[in-house]
Amino acid sequence: MPTYVIGDVQGCSHELKSLLELIGFDPAGDRLWFVGDLVNRGPDSAGVLRFVKALGDSALTVLGNHDLHLLMVADGMERQHRSDTIHDVLCAPDREELIDWLRHRPLFHKEDNTVLVHAGLLPQWSADKASRLAAEVEAALRGPNRIDLMANMYGNKPHEWSDELSGHARLRVIINAMTRMRYCTHEGSMEFSHKGGLDKAPEGYLPWFDVPDPAWAGSRIVFGHWSALGLMMRENLVALDTGCLWGGALTAVRLEDRRVFQIPCRAWADLVLPQ
Repeated sequence: MPTYVIGDVQGCSHELKSLLELIGFDPAGDRLWFVGDLVNRGPDSAGVLRFVKALGDSALTVLGNHDLHLLMVADGMERQHRSDTIHDVLCAPDREELIDWLRHRPLFHKEDNTVLVHAGLLPQWSADKASRLAAEVEAALRGPNRIDLMANMYGNKPHEWSDELSGHARLRVIINAMTRMRYCTHEGSMEFSHKGGLDKAPEGYLPWFDVPDPAWAGSRIVFGHWSALGLMMRENLVALDTGCLWGGALTAVRLEDRRVFQIPCRAWADLVLPQ
């Protein structure tokens, strides 16, 4: 049963279907893992949600920052941004079904020694600890007080982890690390304004996965979110955001043998985003 991990789709449904044709995806025996950000900025967010949802148990996706943004807008807790392309979901006849399905996706997935997360893990977190912390957020997103969480979800502070954190501050740090982080300090203090590559870290910071001796060492981390990295494969890392939205490619990697599959993409941003 091969498992294919797939980078940020962001509404590019045509490329997703072409990629699955390229790999010869068989839903009866193959599995798909998506790194999150199924929606937004591309031309067909609703189509991607419907397609992945229809795959049932053969597909698994974690939540990305754009997915959370859609949930925020759907619940009236955030306005659409000028560059958003989620209107098709919000106006869809099956809107509530799609939103409810998305809300029940995990923030983090661990299987054996492989971890699936949208952005990254703080150096203080082992994979098992991260799984427990993600479960706290998942319960809050699905619970009766989810609006309270959403009202307090956004913000850059606290920007570092402490086991003493509680309430909204605790959940915000977990969400920010798993869906937004790119750089942090050796101590795990996060920085959110820079989006460049490995050589563009702000002073005092480094890519989260280059912090020495993290608690998650020994796990293989599969993530997306960081298109400036492109496809990056190390012994313990697979980075999969290859900028499909921006005219790059949509990428899949078969975990069992690390074979790479790619579909070149049109620069959808030039076609659908407001100028």
